[in-house]
Amino acid sequence: MHQTNVQSFTHIIIGAGSAGCLLANRLSARPNNRILLIEAGGWDNGFWLKLPVGYYKTMNNPNVSRHFATEPSTGFDGRVVNWPRGRVIGGSSSINGLIFIRGQHENFNDWASLGNKGWSYQEVLPYFRKLECYKGPPSQFHGQHGELQVSQLRNQHPHCEAWLEAANEYGLPSNPDFNAETTEGVGGYHLSIGSRWRSSSASAFLNPIKNRENLTIFTNTMVTKILFKNKRAIGVQLSREGVVSEVFTEAEIILSAGSIQSPQILQLSGIGPGKLLKNFEIDVVSNSNGVGKNLQDHYQMRTIVRMRSKKSLNNQIRNPFSLIKMGLDWAMNGKGALTVGAGQVGGAMRTKFAPDQKPDLQLFIMPLSVDKPGEPLHKYSGFTSAIWQCHPSSRGKIEITSPDPNDSPRIEPNYLCEELDQKTMIEGIKILREIYLQPKFRDLWEEEVVPGIDVKSDKEILRAIRQGGGTVYHPVGTCKMGVDKESVVSPDLRVHGVDGLRVVDASIMPLITSANTNAPTLMIAEKAADLILRDC
Repeated sequence: MHQTNVQSFTHIIIGAGSAGCLLANRLSARPNNRILLIEAGGWDNGFWLKLPVGYYKTMNNPNVSRHFATEPSTGFDGRVVNWPRGRVIGGSSSINGLIFIRGQHENFNDWASLGNKGWSYQEVLPYFRKLECYKGPPSQFHGQHGELQVSQLRNQHPHCEAWLEAANEYGLPSNPDFNAETTEGVGGYHLSIGSRWRSSSASAFLNPIKNRENLTIFTNTMVTKILFKNKRAIGVQLSREGVVSEVFTEAEIILSAGSIQSPQILQLSGIGPGKLLKNFEIDVVSNSNGVGKNLQDHYQMRTIVRMRSKKSLNNQIRNPFSLIKMGLDWAMNGKGALTVGAGQVGGAMRTKFAPDQKPDLQLFIMPLSVDKPGEPLHKYSGFTSAIWQCHPSSRGKIEITSPDPNDSPRIEPNYLCEELDQKTMIEGIKILREIYLQPKFRDLWEEEVVPGIDVKSDKEILRAIRQGGGTVYHPVGTCKMGVDKESVVSPDLRVHGVDGLRVVDASIMPLITSANTNAPTLMIAEKAADLILRDC
């Protein structure tokens, strides 16, 4: 069924995720703009979407998360890895593990060195500061007047404190702020939490201004393709409640659908590798070979040990008196276990394989253990420490599998296909084991459960990593920013080869940042809003 009435806007934003919500806020602040924001999911209602620790309930909930699946690969022992992405207002910022970390200064200098003028650390720092309302002490590195609430660690746990001391004994320095001068060292993580609730892109940027007269929001609406006249983007085709319609733009379309669906929508719309598009009888608007390529993600491997004492969150969650205390700590003080993110403490360090003397391993520590989010915690007293490689050499790709936008694309992450990646991850497991054996921690645990004491040689460790590792949900890079022939967007985020279209999300990262990707994605949107408003 087709809808015939014609609607026109100055800007159309595809995707109300981390980037889209911020863009809608900034662009609609100018009254003469008429903004349409389109989201495939619904509103971010519900207790578990608001409670910080609620990501354990929502990440794998199909009502608010779309589950993509990778292709099986020898890199991860022929397994299929699940990639959930937020399908709800706020996108993955509404279901993620709340870690707010920008990445190494060098990450952005590396972007600039590839020809992306304006993207060095000193040039993007003001945008990080602008969006942030940091609850810690004043600092040249932080903003305190932005909308996104960022707070320091609110749950002290004796096992985590002991691990930090053991890491110091191993030789890693303490770092009180990973978003300041360096990410190197160990300490507590910053979290995107307000007084008690999650601070998502939706709650920070969209919900307070959603009733602006010049902002229209379509929820539960799928963009099926971008419409072009010659090589200019003029509108989008939508599917809402079984009704197909078209809306049009007078200025620009901004694609903020994320690293999986931004390249998918471009390919469905005729922008991508010409041979691929012709296979599905899609008219080629721009033969852009880089669309869907340059896929990068952080591959994680955990170690789990069984603790001697019963202080693990595994135990506390099963104790009704502990649960009551958790609820009171959260309700009265905004602290405690209900404010826990996907990593409570951790840090960054250099292995012997580290390039350019910058950290190549990120560490995440939790006083609990579980097979995967959404499943019950283990019945024993568990403790988890995990590592991922900050800058993997492996590259993957995303390709459409049909001209139907409802069909998921083919995802080939190619984890661990490069020898450097394998060596770095093996070294990381060895380092975690060394930290466990330091005096401050070695008497607190009794057994290594994962990968297990029988896993000793490099070959055995690599096999365990392939069999037991997985994503930390940081796909980036599939619409690479740059000036070379494989780039998809320019440094001002305009799509090469066409007019009236930009991409603004994590897919534009030419190189993955060293740690969690939500904070840099918000920065990208903040900078993009500035670029777009300058051109209005």
